[in-house]
Amino acid sequence: MNTSIPLIAVVDDEESIRKALERLLRAAGLSAKTFPDGGEFLHFLQTVRPDCVVLDLHMPGANGFVVLEQMAKAGFSLPVIVITGDESEETQARVMQSGVKFCLQKPVDGQLLLDAIAPAIQAAAQGAP
Repeated sequence: MNTSIPLIAVVDDEESIRKALERLLRAAGLSAKTFPDGGEFLHFLQTVRPDCVVLDLHMPGANGFVVLEQMAKAGFSLPVIVITGDESEETQARVMQSGVKFCLQKPVDGQLLLDAIAPAIQAAAQGAP
């Protein structure tokens, strides 16, 4: 049985959101690593695999959609929870087509996020994306 603390990657260009989510995750007994953009996160994936990714869609540079595409292209099947301020049906459909199971609206309710992370890391531990 794996007793290590799950690692959650938080990718968001807004520093205040990264800090708030990191505090929330640590208070919930999870480990958190934050990234200000998709490029830094993709570089991190070359050496470390988090148990779950909390991913903002709209960031400068490698945005959330680019991150999802690059992860799929590289064969990474990590659970991803998208957070976004974009409520458009087009964005929601595009997110779901990429295989993301949870898409939460900003500002993100902390308990709702934790409720989405729990089954994601459990499924990942059992080998499901």
